[in-house]
Amino acid sequence: MNTFSFKSVLAASVFFVGASSCFAQDILVNSLKLNASEKSKENFKFTEVINLGTTSVKLQGSSGTCWSYSTNSFLESEMIRLGKQPVELSQIYSARNVYVEKGINYVRMHGAVTLGDGGALHDVINMYKKYGTVPREVYTGLNYGTDKNKFGEMSALIEGVLAAVVKNPNGELTPNWQKAYAAVIDSYLGKVPENFTYKGKNYTPQSFAKDVVGINPDEYIEMSSFTTSPYYQKTTMMVPDNWSFDQVYNVKVNDMTDVIDNALKKGYTVAWATDVSEKSFSWKNGVAYVPTKKFEDMTAEEKADMFNGPKAEPEITPEMRQTAFDNYTTTDDHGMHIIGLAKDQSGKEYYIVKNSWGETNDYKGFLFVTKNFVKYKTTALLVNKGGIPSDIAKKLGV
Repeated sequence: MNTFSFKSVLAASVFFVGASSCFAQDILVNSLKLNASEKSKENFKFTEVINLGTTSVKLQGSSGTCWSYSTNSFLESEMIRLGKQPVELSQIYSARNVYVEKGINYVRMHGAVTLGDGGALHDVINMYKKYGTVPREVYTGLNYGTDKNKFGEMSALIEGVLAAVVKNPNGELTPNWQKAYAAVIDSYLGKVPENFTYKGKNYTPQSFAKDVVGINPDEYIEMSSFTTSPYYQKTTMMVPDNWSFDQVYNVKVNDMTDVIDNALKKGYTVAWATDVSEKSFSWKNGVAYVPTKKFEDMTAEEKADMFNGPKAEPEITPEMRQTAFDNYTTTDDHGMHIIGLAKDQSGKEYYIVKNSWGETNDYKGFLFVTKNFVKYKTTALLVNKGGIPSDIAKKLGV
């Protein structure tokens, strides 16, 4: 399936059924299997320049929870940066709280907002601030006999519950629908613990966040780049999974990579939301870049050779980036975690990116992504404001 037709299927699936995000996630992963070259790894010679601390690669399973896996991985790296022993945080605890809040928002909006299990980077920070966090060993979300996430049935049921509520059959909503809705979620993911024991001490989710994780949620800044809003001001991120209508700081295209570079040099990792449904994104080979020629214009030999070593890339302009966003060739597909910087044998720089699809590719769950791909296809970045260059921080007023 070519990039355009895949994006059309993905966009349609997001709004079609309750299991849409899970369905779309499975389509996304499967669609990328053919994006590979036979001799990619032997034709790339990567040298690590920066590789910051991170926890093990995870598998999000059949769930649209990449945003939670990537941002919780980011918070785990923040613990490492602060000199703490990292804890594997419960990705599904963050997701469960988002589902509750999203349902409330859905009803308030009379159903005119996206459902499904997709989300945004800021969702994890917002839920951390409101609900705290717990270790994964305390709340796995595996409450229905599986060893990995499989959210299709749950997603369909919670959409059905909310659709019934929005129809308002009594003529006036009762407060009971929220209890019924939460009960459906908890029957699949498990009831959230009010208290739990970790390493011999008793905690609530809020006290665990404060005393063990120890990050300040107000220190994190989310940003993107659009030509449709003034630079260095906040703007609403216009993607379907921004169900909370959060705003991001709008920066220039080159500012995004300047922020990432500065953050990495200062020891900060970066949570990254991006489009990956591209023929030039190879999960199998662990490489992503921007080709100089459209896929449909390539010869069979050029297509087969796409990932067999370094390739030239076009310059990324603000207009090029905005056009791709507006014509749906850039879509808000996936969340990952930028943890380092590397160079190929030609000296070109790539970001080292941690994914949440298991250790199933050439680099055991990691990828090497060019700066131009990041400039072109990023939908959002989340970073500790301490990692932002001083000149950009001053323009943002942070």
